[in-house]
Amino acid sequence: MAALNPHSVLVTGSNRGLGLEMVRQLVGGKNPPKKIFATCRDPEGARAQDLRNLAREHKQIEIIKLVVSDPTSIKAAAARVTEQLGGSGLNLLINNAAIAKVSTLAAETRENMMEVYETNVVGPMMVSQAFTPLIKKAAQESPQKGMSCSKAAIINLSSEGGSITNVLLFESGQVVNYRCSKAKLKVDQSVQDILNTISKLSEKDTGTFVNWEGKPVPW
Repeated sequence: MAALNPHSVLVTGSNRGLGLEMVRQLVGGKNPPKKIFATCRDPEGARAQDLRNLAREHKQIEIIKLVVSDPTSIKAAAARVTEQLGGSGLNLLINNAAIAKVSTLAAETRENMMEVYETNVVGPMMVSQAFTPLIKKAAQESPQKGMSCSKAAIINLSSEGGSITNVLLFESGQVVNYRCSKAKLKVDQSVQDILNTISKLSEKDTGTFVNWEGKPVPW
């Protein structure tokens, strides 16, 4: 993560799986972010115990409730992060939160499909909208507070990490999307490769699709 060096990061769905491992690797790096906002649906629930333990060990981690399918929750989380940043911008937003409802054609329901769509598609878009002002603010700050890039970029990446992950990354508002399919890698290795790939992205990657190792994917 040396080349990335974000001053502040927010990860949705950070209580387990890829999200939890992203927080763990970010905070455990040689030059960890000054602020890591780890969000999840139920910060006080049993599934967030590992995240709470991690936050107790690392004071720069702040756990925030954020339900990506709930506009009120998103707005409240954005306000909390804005307050905690104290006038600074947000360098890196990782929209990792997602759900999966395995079913068959015969048993599938409209309700299940709409819940998945709202969480995995609409949710990341709404979260990105809410935090765009902070991303833009970071783009105007000095390179010492994060990364440096002269233009905005939209970069799409495909990664076999085990869930659907969508990343909004500051490099003057650079957006990175991960679409992860069935896991073939261990979570720690997958996250290590994903973060390493993010650290190497630049404006030239705009509109491209690459895998977790940064190799082009012909879609």
